[in-house]
Amino acid sequence: MNRLQGKVAVITGGASGIGLACARRFADEGAQVVGLDIGSAPADFPGLFMALDVRDEANVQQVMGEAIARHGRLDVLVNAAGVASRGSVTDTSTEEWQRVIDINLTGSMLTSKYALPQMVAQRGGSIINIGSIFGLQGCGDNTAYNVAKGGINQLTRSMAIDYGAANVRVNGLCPGLIETPMSQMVRDQAEFHAFFASQHMLCRSGQPQEVANVALFLASDEASFVSGQMIAVDGGFSAGRRFAPPPA
Repeated sequence: MNRLQGKVAVITGGASGIGLACARRFADEGAQVVGLDIGSAPADFPGLFMALDVRDEANVQQVMGEAIARHGRLDVLVNAAGVASRGSVTDTSTEEWQRVIDINLTGSMLTSKYALPQMVAQRGGSIINIGSIFGLQGCGDNTAYNVAKGGINQLTRSMAIDYGAANVRVNGLCPGLIETPMSQMVRDQAEFHAFFASQHMLCRSGQPQEVANVALFLASDEASFVSGQMIAVDGGFSAGRRFAPPPA
């Protein structure tokens, strides 16, 4: 307990899924949490909640500024806002491509842009970007999402290089199939869900709390020498493929 005591954490996508799990886990460990989302917060959200559209730079600048002003510092930023998308290049409209890039990639750049000056000024901070296993390896019929999440990897590394001298650590998490509202369309297809889950070496899908546990480590001082890393939280999916059915 109290691994984040005295720290202020801003979490985008905080109304549901991995973002909400991070908010609850961080609050349990003593953080003052600020949740940001275009959607509504649950009644039991563990901290301050503000509406935010990560695609709107003026909105991002205003909300991030207000969050920092309220608490006087910013120690942790979790970029968890994201959307799903399906389609190959020829199946993806320009409008859909831009929507996915704007939310899944540019949104993380914008929130970081307005978090970093405070972190640099206070000589410390941790940014955690939520990527995907499909930013580490390809997935068919998923072009815009793959590209956006691949971009998260390089955004993470670039910021780690540029701001490390100011003691700002930047890392990313690459979740596998996690049981969140965004993956509901997969879980609604029982046969496909069972197959996809079986490709994780632990033979199951993950829970948001399991991603939040790793985010907690990266947010805490225990990860004081960890930066520029993309950590797979995927039940072994990225280890490779099975060539036989998993053992019963």
